[in-house]
Amino acid sequence: MSVEKLKPYFPWITLTMLVLLVGAFNPSFLNPASLVQLVADIVPLFIMALGMTFAIYIGGIDLSMQQVANLVTVVATVYLVQYGIFVAVLCIGAGFAIGAISGWITTRQFVPSFVATLAMGFIALSGARFLSGERALSMNAEARDASFGWMFGNTAGVPHELAIAGLLLAVAWFLQTRTTFGRALKAVGAGELAAVASGLKVDRIKILAFALSGTFAAIAGLMFSVKLSGGDANLANGFLILAIVAVLVGGTPLTGGVGGVINTLVGTLIVVVIRSAMVYLDVDATKQQMIFGIILIVAIAMTIDRSKMRIVK
Repeated sequence: MSVEKLKPYFPWITLTMLVLLVGAFNPSFLNPASLVQLVADIVPLFIMALGMTFAIYIGGIDLSMQQVANLVTVVATVYLVQYGIFVAVLCIGAGFAIGAISGWITTRQFVPSFVATLAMGFIALSGARFLSGERALSMNAEARDASFGWMFGNTAGVPHELAIAGLLLAVAWFLQTRTTFGRALKAVGAGELAAVASGLKVDRIKILAFALSGTFAAIAGLMFSVKLSGGDANLANGFLILAIVAVLVGGTPLTGGVGGVINTLVGTLIVVVIRSAMVYLDVDATKQQMIFGIILIVAIAMTIDRSKMRIVK
C-alpha cells in the first residue's frame, strides 16, 4: 500500500503508537478509569478544537477563539446570578456574534481571516478585561450548582462532560456530513473559485463557518468557567495553539477541504497523550510549549496540500 493511501490513517496509527509507548513507560496510564478521567479533563479543549475545525475546513483560521473563551468566562461569572441558566444563551450568542463579525470582515471587507480573527480576539480580550476590572472573579457557588451542576456529575461512572462532548461531536458531524451546508463547506475548502462558479453563496457559508467557530469557543469558555468556578481574562490562555495542533495533527490541513470533526477527535486525543507523556517524563512547561511548536510545524508540513499553494509567503 502506498504512502498516499495510508495517509488518512496516519492520525489513528500515531494515536495507537503513542498510547502504547506511554503505557510502556507508565502502565498505570492504561488504567480504564484513568483514561476516562484524562479524556474528561480535556473536553473544553476538544470543544474549542471542534469549532476551529470549521474555520480551517474552509481554508481559514480563527485566532480569536481563546479570547472569546476568556470573555465568556467573565460574562458567565458576572451575569450568572442575574440570568441563571439563561446566561448560557448570552454567552453562546456572544461567541456566535464575534465569529460572524470575523467572517463578515473576511468576506465583505477582504481582510484575511488571520488578521480579522486576531483583531476580534483583541476586542474580546478588552471586553473581558473591562467586565472583570482586570481581576480574577469567583462564581457564586449556589447559582453555579443550581444552573450548571449537571455538567460535571457522573452517571454509571461516565462523566457528564463526555456526554456533552459526544453530543456536540454528533451535531458537528451531522452538520459536516449530512447537510447541504456541510457539503458546501467542503466545496469551499477544496476550491473556493470553483464553489463560486458553481453558484454557491460562498460569503454566507464562510460567515456561518466562523460563527460556528465562535459558538463552540463560547461553549468551551462556559465549561471552563463552571468547572473552575470563576472568570478571568486569561483563564483559557494557552489553549489556542493546542486547538490548532489538534485539528492539524488530526488530518485537517490549513488548505481546507479534507478531514473534519472526527479527525479532530483523534487529533485532540493525540495532543492529550503527548501532554501526559511530557508530564510523566517531567518535561517543564517551557519545553512543552517548544515541543508543541515543533509538532505544529511538522503537522502543517505533513498535511498541507501543496497543489493549492504555488507560492508560500
